[in-house]
Amino acid sequence: MSSGRCSHLLRGVLVLLPAAVIVAGTRSKLWEVPTGHFTSSSNKTESLQWQHCQYRHLKEGVRITADIPPKLDGTWVSTRCEVRPGPEFLTRSYTFHSNRHFQALQHYYTESSCEDPAYSLMIRGKIRLLQASWITRGATEAEHHLSRVGIVLHSVAAKQRLASRLPPACVSLSLNEAVPGKPYELYNTRAGRACLAAMGFSVMEMGLVRVEMQHHSHGGEVQELFLGDIHTDWAQRTQHRPTGYQQPLQNAMYHIHPCPVCALVYRSSEQRPPVLPRAPAVPLSLEGHWVSQRCETRPNVLFLTRDFTFNPGQHAWRGIYRHYLDPACSQPTFTLTALGHYAQGNPSSKLSGASEFVFKVTQVKVTAMDESTAKLLNSTRPGKCGRAGNWRHGVEQDLTPTNGCPMLGIRLPHKEYELFKMELDHRKHLLLFTGERPTDGSSPDRPLRRPTSFQLPMVLCNGGEMHPSFSTFNSKQVQLASGTAGLEKLVLLVFGSALCSWLDVY
Repeated sequence: MSSGRCSHLLRGVLVLLPAAVIVAGTRSKLWEVPTGHFTSSSNKTESLQWQHCQYRHLKEGVRITADIPPKLDGTWVSTRCEVRPGPEFLTRSYTFHSNRHFQALQHYYTESSCEDPAYSLMIRGKIRLLQASWITRGATEAEHHLSRVGIVLHSVAAKQRLASRLPPACVSLSLNEAVPGKPYELYNTRAGRACLAAMGFSVMEMGLVRVEMQHHSHGGEVQELFLGDIHTDWAQRTQHRPTGYQQPLQNAMYHIHPCPVCALVYRSSEQRPPVLPRAPAVPLSLEGHWVSQRCETRPNVLFLTRDFTFNPGQHAWRGIYRHYLDPACSQPTFTLTALGHYAQGNPSSKLSGASEFVFKVTQVKVTAMDESTAKLLNSTRPGKCGRAGNWRHGVEQDLTPTNGCPMLGIRLPHKEYELFKMELDHRKHLLLFTGERPTDGSSPDRPLRRPTSFQLPMVLCNGGEMHPSFSTFNSKQVQLASGTAGLEKLVLLVFGSALCSWLDVY
């Protein structure tokens, strides 16, 4: 690929991507990353190595492979009750055939434990894989064509709730004569999609696809299907072109054992939705050291890992967010460390078992993990972004004395309204769910913007000791800026050469 064409494509990135979500320094990502690291053993193989984490299953040396284009054939199922923005509660079972046809079952529930089914959707169509995505590395773009969507209501109450959300024309055409347990057609190739849109229904998630195979050292294999993220704004979800992922589905033939939810979802039908077993209540206790289970993807070219430490006695927290260029988290770009305080509020009125929190940041430190980032930060004016001229590869700088860094979009002060929940995984290990970040790059800086869904869960490593700097907080707080000019430069410097060389492959 010529350098001129590559420059043209890079300029296209800045047009296509909301600049506010390109890196953690924007107003969407106050802090985003852990102290573990990834190594890549081949072009398609990654191994997760958490040197600091004492959890045995994180030290087993899981090897991950991902093929482009992915092989979709088979049935893929939810591993837990999923929470989508809104909130919506559902389980999914998707089957893909070698002739590109697919059939999908989505079971919706009235509450967050997926015990009370409301209705099920039967979706039929075709999917065609396109080219490798040059926006989200490691993903494949796809297009779909719907042929039929049907619905089965599971109670009269569910029918009434759904009817209250739909325009009168949809109710008279689709729901008036529907009875619980009987399939009814909502859409076919001859009908319009107005009723589907009114329901917030969309399978735009199939626009972005990635399949990973985990090869465990004990010989087991787990295969996961990542489909595109669901927009956190209900009004935009039906038109959203995904650039990140949602909770992955697992292949029914290659899944974690034991997985009771997998079996229930696999055996389900539109008339027999899975009723998940009630999970034991887990009291929320943040104390200890929590880390990402995998390299995580956020919308718009964000690959990262997270590492949180909480000290409930002081209501103090530390978050380390390490950002990378690639889905294996093997090519670091920069690390952001945030410290501050938090306050726990009331139980959530929307999500059973979840609690509301307010987080404040009192100190921010940044480490440039490559020469390009260090060079960019050294170009800032004195007193605006750490010690001007002193940025070095691998050397941490405290941004608090300069009230943040406009180049990275970090300003003082900041407060965010969060949502946390704890569960137990299949091994009875604790999982910590934190609120999903807004897709549009905004910040949940007021109560009405509090998340209604979750990011991928983190696992508890150990109780650990608190970081020494927890006892010496700076009184300033951090606000992320909405400005993006500097971030556009950062994207060109950080992503430029890697993106061009990667595009040459395809």
